[in-house]
Amino acid sequence: MKNLTDQQKGSLLAFVAVMFITPDSLFIRLSSVDTWGLVFYRGIIPFFVVFFGMILIYRLDFFKILMTSGIHGIIYIITFSITNITFVVSIENTNVANTLVMIATAPMLSAILGAIFLKEPPDKKTLISIIITFLSVIYIFFDSLKLGNFYGDILGFITAIGLAVGAVTIRSAKSKNLVPAAVVGKLLVATFALLFVENFALINQDLIIVPLMCILCVAIPFVLVTIAPRFIPAAEVNLFFLLETIIGPIWVWLVIREQPSVETLFGGVVIIITIAIHSFLKLRNA
Repeated sequence: MKNLTDQQKGSLLAFVAVMFITPDSLFIRLSSVDTWGLVFYRGIIPFFVVFFGMILIYRLDFFKILMTSGIHGIIYIITFSITNITFVVSIENTNVANTLVMIATAPMLSAILGAIFLKEPPDKKTLISIIITFLSVIYIFFDSLKLGNFYGDILGFITAIGLAVGAVTIRSAKSKNLVPAAVVGKLLVATFALLFVENFALINQDLIIVPLMCILCVAIPFVLVTIAPRFIPAAEVNLFFLLETIIGPIWVWLVIREQPSVETLFGGVVIIITIAIHSFLKLRNA
């Protein structure tokens, strides 16, 4: 990593993070745990895994790093926690397609916030990529979009805002390690979910699926995505996460044979090609 440019480091971290996230939809489909039970485990298991990992690496300096993160750490704890919760509640209160389309605005929101607060307006390549990928997401889910519950739609948009604010916050604190703040955020998510969980039991295949999902699809990615914006603009980080729109359904198709729609395949190919070209051009310039 030391020999890589910042653009290479950030792109690699964001890409690896989204690759770990892509089987998330499959694990959720295979799990029989109720929604708030999943939110609880997706908070508490990553909390312990990353917390103990950081204690092994930093020992008591973990708490020093947390305390010195200052206002950036506080903002990130809040946005990280809210985003994890609003995503789930949004899906519960509106169509999944509505939520995903709302979240697809995150790169655009990141670009706007980055331009306002960090004086980092997106270059033409990034702006074009954001527009193309956003239109591709709308194309994929157009037939599924409905007049959903306004409350759920708003929470989906709040999730997108949270993703954008979180990425811009990390970008504005390049010299600070905000992973400890994200760890605290996961603990807050689990604590909030406790208010709604009715059954904590993990039985049969859930004993394997839930811990595996929480480590591979939650713990590892949230560490990587908390580091990535230190090296590349927030809009570029969130742009990578649109890859899940196509790769997630492919995992589901491969394992449980749920056929993705033609729109998903076509729109997904456009997203992959756009992000690949964008990354190639940015890396070449770097």
